[in-house]
Amino acid sequence: MGVNLSSLIQGNKIELEDLKGKKIAIDAFNTLYQFLSIIRDRMTGEPLRDSQGRITSHLSGLLYRTTNLIENGITPIFVFDGEPPVFKKKTVEERQKAREEAEIRWKQALEAGRYEEARIAATASAKLTDEMIEESKKLLEYMGVSYVQAPSEGEAQAAYMTRKGLVYASCSQDWDSLLFGTPTMVKNLAITGKRKLPRKEKYIEIKPEIIRLDEVLKELGITLDQLIIIGILTGTDYNPGGVEGVGVKTAFKIVKEKKTLDAVMQTVKWNFDTKPEEIFEFFKNPPVEDVEIKKNELQPEKLREMMVEEHNFSEERVNKVIEKLQNVKKSGQQTGLGAFLGS
Repeated sequence: MGVNLSSLIQGNKIELEDLKGKKIAIDAFNTLYQFLSIIRDRMTGEPLRDSQGRITSHLSGLLYRTTNLIENGITPIFVFDGEPPVFKKKTVEERQKAREEAEIRWKQALEAGRYEEARIAATASAKLTDEMIEESKKLLEYMGVSYVQAPSEGEAQAAYMTRKGLVYASCSQDWDSLLFGTPTMVKNLAITGKRKLPRKEKYIEIKPEIIRLDEVLKELGITLDQLIIIGILTGTDYNPGGVEGVGVKTAFKIVKEKKTLDAVMQTVKWNFDTKPEEIFEFFKNPPVEDVEIKKNELQPEKLREMMVEEHNFSEERVNKVIEKLQNVKKSGQQTGLGAFLGS
């Protein structure tokens, strides 16, 4: 999803401890999709479910991995998407169709015993429902973790919060955060650890990466406006796939030569309903708000009730999470559960 600038921009690998004492605005939808995709049975691709058959992979990720961030002295602030721009409707519909098709392939592969194929298709079939979103907010509240509701794109709101100094960095797996102008971006924050490569008996170590916008622009010798143009040429959520025949390196070359959006558009064929100027303007001036970051307090009993009684999580494991969160609060290591000072 989003812009793919990985062949043009490289992040610097860091350790979780390097972010100790920092507030990070996390793209909630992006992170929940990560949990729904990767927290599954390694053979069948089945997501975690409770006794009533309800999917709980997203809750598992939020509970355990967010606690890990807090233990490392990080203050996570989840930012939830609001209403997407009208011109994103087609993309949303196409993604929904792709997930439905992936679910069919998953079930067919599973029935045929092609487990590797099934697992890959299952990952692509992950769906985030309104109910999942609301229960995720409830879980964060019970854990004492703050979240905010964006008026539109969560990444845009997180970038705005970073520019305002409310947080240290934006966190997402998508490069769109840079196009929205975040000064500092963190990737892989919630998915650190070992991960199996598809179709291979090989595991890789995933570490957080940090990307600083000013360093990227200086190294590439371009402006933020020109980086946005590169994104538009190669494909965004608002024009998936980008201009036919134009990859990242070609887009970079065109932008370096032509400089402006008007000049660039005179050299390429645009086959999208949405005008490039509209997309450019949305990245430059997206709907954002001066939100109040509400401090939530840890609620052990409600957390137990939700996770153990309602969703059948291990009581022992949930109690350990509660103990960790209480210990962090007492020690004052994690500002979001204590004084809530600094970014």
